[in-house]
Amino acid sequence: MQKIYCHSDMRALKFLERFTSTQVHALNPVETSSGKTHGGVSRAKLSSQLLKSFKSNSKLKSFNSSVSVTEALLLPYGLPNTDLIEPTIEPHLKPIDFVEILSDLYRRLESCESQSDRSLLFVEQYSLLRSLGDPKLLRRCLRAARQNAVDVNSKVVLSAWLRFERREDELSGMSAMDCGGQVLECPKIALEYGYDPNLISTHCQCDQDQIEASNLPSWNENEGVNLEQKESDVTFCIGNEEINCVRCKIAMLSSPLKTMLYGSFKESRKGRIDFSENGISVKGMRAVEVYSRTRRLDLFSPGVVGELLCFANRFCCEEMKSACDAYLASMMDNIDDALVLIEYGLEEMAFLLVAACLQVLLREFPNSLYDPKVMKFLCSSKTRERLAMVGHGSFLLYYFLSHVAMEESMVSTTTVMLLERLEECATQRWQKTLVLHLLGCVLLERREFKDAQYRFLAAVEAGHVYSVAGVARTKYKQGQQYSAYTLMSSIISEYKPAGWMYQERSLYNIGKEKISDLSTATELDPTLSFPYKYRAIAKVEEKQISGAITEIDKTIRFKLSPDCIELRAWFFLALADYESALRDIRVLLTLEPNYMMFHGKTRGDYLVELLNYRVKQMTEADCWMHLYDQWSSVDDIGSLAIIHQMLRNDPGKSLILFRQSLLLLRLNCQKAAMHSLRLARNNASSDHERLVYEGWILYDTGNREQALSKAEKSIHTNRSFEAFFLKAYVLADASLDPESSSHVIQLLEEALKCPSDGLRKGQALNNLGSIYVDCGKLEEAANSYLSALDIKHTRAHQGLARVYHLKNQRKAAYEEMTMLIEKAQNNASAYEKRSEYCDPEMAKKDLDMATELDPLRTYPYRYRAAVLMDEQKESEAIEELTKAIAFKPDLQMLHLRAAFHESSGDLSSALQDCQAALCMDPNHTDTLDLYNRARD
Repeated sequence: MQKIYCHSDMRALKFLERFTSTQVHALNPVETSSGKTHGGVSRAKLSSQLLKSFKSNSKLKSFNSSVSVTEALLLPYGLPNTDLIEPTIEPHLKPIDFVEILSDLYRRLESCESQSDRSLLFVEQYSLLRSLGDPKLLRRCLRAARQNAVDVNSKVVLSAWLRFERREDELSGMSAMDCGGQVLECPKIALEYGYDPNLISTHCQCDQDQIEASNLPSWNENEGVNLEQKESDVTFCIGNEEINCVRCKIAMLSSPLKTMLYGSFKESRKGRIDFSENGISVKGMRAVEVYSRTRRLDLFSPGVVGELLCFANRFCCEEMKSACDAYLASMMDNIDDALVLIEYGLEEMAFLLVAACLQVLLREFPNSLYDPKVMKFLCSSKTRERLAMVGHGSFLLYYFLSHVAMEESMVSTTTVMLLERLEECATQRWQKTLVLHLLGCVLLERREFKDAQYRFLAAVEAGHVYSVAGVARTKYKQGQQYSAYTLMSSIISEYKPAGWMYQERSLYNIGKEKISDLSTATELDPTLSFPYKYRAIAKVEEKQISGAITEIDKTIRFKLSPDCIELRAWFFLALADYESALRDIRVLLTLEPNYMMFHGKTRGDYLVELLNYRVKQMTEADCWMHLYDQWSSVDDIGSLAIIHQMLRNDPGKSLILFRQSLLLLRLNCQKAAMHSLRLARNNASSDHERLVYEGWILYDTGNREQALSKAEKSIHTNRSFEAFFLKAYVLADASLDPESSSHVIQLLEEALKCPSDGLRKGQALNNLGSIYVDCGKLEEAANSYLSALDIKHTRAHQGLARVYHLKNQRKAAYEEMTMLIEKAQNNASAYEKRSEYCDPEMAKKDLDMATELDPLRTYPYRYRAAVLMDEQKESEAIEELTKAIAFKPDLQMLHLRAAFHESSGDLSSALQDCQAALCMDPNHTDTLDLYNRARD
């Protein structure tokens, strides 16, 4: 990689003259401490002026006739500028050949015999797959890592990590130490050393253990197990107090005590032994005596057990030490005690006690991040060294801590300190590469460019080519634009081009070459949002605002990201289309409730307040009518905006929060969807309603059986539409035999008998039609779909088309899908589905349109590749898949490409694709069969 840093290229001398303009950096953040913008106007004063202006009766003119009025009211920071935007350097590992890396990882997993090593390999897999952004895939990695964990430290960290990913902290009434029936997240099981191959199928016994514990007799401080005077044969004196003991019992506690009491020491001949100078209290020594005979600790307070632990360490009483360690660990359940006892545990080298204290701190994340005492302890380098001495200062621990810290804030000092501790723990190459790149990203965000550049360079030296983008960016920020340009050019010429390479170089290019780089970036990776944003803003600068909206729509159609939605709202404000602007800002606040617009200078909810004076307000009845219309026209973004307005009027309405979560899931915004679902659960007005929402939370996090149990409990409590629908949905998710299908049909029919609105009943009828089709009952299916269409459930057109197709009525099927396309404009899935019901030429056009609308849909690539393969164009077929795999490594596409490689005799490539696919899903039957054939 040395040649990356050599920039003495004679061909570029003339090009250098083009980089003489002043370096333009992004806007500085708002000075929140003073409450002022960089223009010197206080935000409070500005807000007052704008609100007063909007309350006036003056009419706003159009954008073209009066830009100044609009800017004064809603665009105080002007329009977006191409000089002030740039893509982020992604804080993930991003290999040049992703498939090869996954393939290598799968081979290592296959050959790994050590369970603890396998657990760490799954953590490595997690770090690699993070760039794909698939929550279910990442959760599978963490679950596999936890299932294979052997040591207590790994179990504690991974259990807490799994809990954090489910954001149990957002559920009211849930203790951090509750496992919620999740055996892999159980805090008690996490403190048990060893590997259990049946763990995943084991039912958590926490609830039963708590019941049994509550039935035990309570401890009384004055109670003890009395020793008869005649039984004692040695007395230990502490001050003026005497503790009668049985010599042989005390001697059995450890070899040193046995030597003292029965060896050549003078104590062996004494009946009274002075223990005043041995650091134990009278109460503690009485406890030692009782423990020596009973081996019980439940008779003593935690403070006394702590004394026993200290005594055990001093006199090498290993059995007593282990018992005290485990007993104190089992009692740990709050942060205050954990912060005190973890210091004690570190001093006494009490492994389990330290683990239990750490577990309490970790399971309180992310709230623990805002506890100064917790952060002072965890961020300290000395703490890491002390934790390492007792086997807890692991890379895994600090990976989790820094991961949570980065999610909360990329620029906080806490994040930097935790990453520095992570760097100290890194031993393997991938670990060092990861932490160097992460530190580079964080320091870049903090505008510490020299330190960021140093970390990025080190990551590149470790083999992470993507970090070169970080090196180039830090050079650019320090005024070395030409150096950044030549660096990215050298990467493009040395490696197989990728979209991010051209995107990064475009920052340092100018004129037509810049636009060309952005076009190439989009061609290689259409999922990159920055090129769309730049082109849209460039159109705004040319006063082509409608064209800017059209451009930004291209990415919003398939990826709903806050930054793109903000830009579109900004454009609508410039057009004085306040209704559309308000819609987008409401959607933005649904995704991120505290979003700051205009380069972080204005709160989104403040703009909503302003715009409400310019947009006709709707009553609750109006909102429901509009929601029905938007839902029927498959306008999910419009539906989200209406729901946001309804929640502003009634923020605790669980039914609306639940609808919001369904829409967000449909838009692939899982994080926001789960947040809405948890809020719905917290605000549920009844137990049966709460059980339904808990069931959906469990189902969406992969806990199917528990979700089914919640649905059944809810039905037992109250026969509601949502309870029956949940149970039917969960059961239908499995492979259905005729008997199971019949049961699902009965459940959906019961759901339809219960009160609900047309939106949900339309979904139930649509699902019912799908089950009927699977059972071969086409007439019943058609009736269900037609009933759904009668209440404007537009998506039922797709199901009805399928029925017509199965009846060999392809023309009717095609016409049905055409009606869906007309009602739901720019719907990629509709074009994709219609392609199944027309001739090859028209199918190609529909699939090309589907790809244009949503390049993340994989079926069109697979179809086109299959057609090419049928035409004996093997290389073209493989290239079609390779083009898509480069920006979306998908299981189905990898499997198909592996089959093509096998067909053409390239078994090594077939094996590599199979291994990469199995790394994402080790149980994919078709890929396993192909893999075994290729190996044979």
